[in-house]
Amino acid sequence: MKIGFIGLGNMGGPMAANLAKAGHEVTGFDMAPVEIDGVALAASGAEAAAGKDVVVTMLPNGQILRAVANEIVPAMDKGAAFVDCSTVDVESARAVAEQATAAGLLPVDAPVSGGVGGASGGTLTFMAGGSADAFAKADPLFDIMGQKAVHCGDSGAGQAAKICNNMILGITMIGTCEAFALADKLGLDRQKMFDVVSTSSGYSWTMNAYCPAPGVGPASPADNDYQPGFAAELMLKDLRLSQQAAEAADADTPMGQAATDLYKQFVENEGGLGMDFSAMLPRFEKRGRS
Repeated sequence: MKIGFIGLGNMGGPMAANLAKAGHEVTGFDMAPVEIDGVALAASGAEAAAGKDVVVTMLPNGQILRAVANEIVPAMDKGAAFVDCSTVDVESARAVAEQATAAGLLPVDAPVSGGVGGASGGTLTFMAGGSADAFAKADPLFDIMGQKAVHCGDSGAGQAAKICNNMILGITMIGTCEAFALADKLGLDRQKMFDVVSTSSGYSWTMNAYCPAPGVGPASPADNDYQPGFAAELMLKDLRLSQQAAEAADADTPMGQAATDLYKQFVENEGGLGMDFSAMLPRFEKRGRS
């Protein structure tokens, strides 16, 4: 396929490189100067999108996605797929999908899970929203960039799945960190805590696969001075998106709101900026009951 790829940062760059490595003709564009193996660089987003079978975007937020869509949708050929892999608000995803559909394009919102390591290794999970035809056109590219793609429903469903997933992740990480901090104060050895919880009803991904306690469980950012990984500010972004969606849908999400408030405090006031989201553990260790 001829592929345009807009947004060649820490996630988009490796994803575009994997598409090129698989033999696709990839033309990319980014506001920052970049060099990606196998990817030709265009002078603008519109130039990268013109004449392509598929255009992939990986952008920071919904406002930028809307601006990029205004630029590239008129330049794209009818029948081309517009695959947005950014994590943005559901309203922006649906608005851009409507714009693309009106122009005769096949829109797919397909945010990812797996982080920079997954982008480099081609092991991302894609949560996709859009028509069956749009998903079918994008699916071969998902197979290259990731290990799994789930068609979640109509436009916006991919973003909804990502937001709900990461709300669970943020809430669960806080609970895991709180439990380790409590275990410390009760004199319970961390390894013994892990041995019990990881094989009983407290089992979770944040405990078993991404343990926030250094030296316990599989290697994780906790074993690298809490260097991300998945940065706390990105978790805060996703939690804010979850609460924006909850407000729009009139959904009661008190735990999601509490997690949002805690990560906001951690990132903005407690040195969490630039740390992995599991660095909530040393944050709780320093605090007493208030």
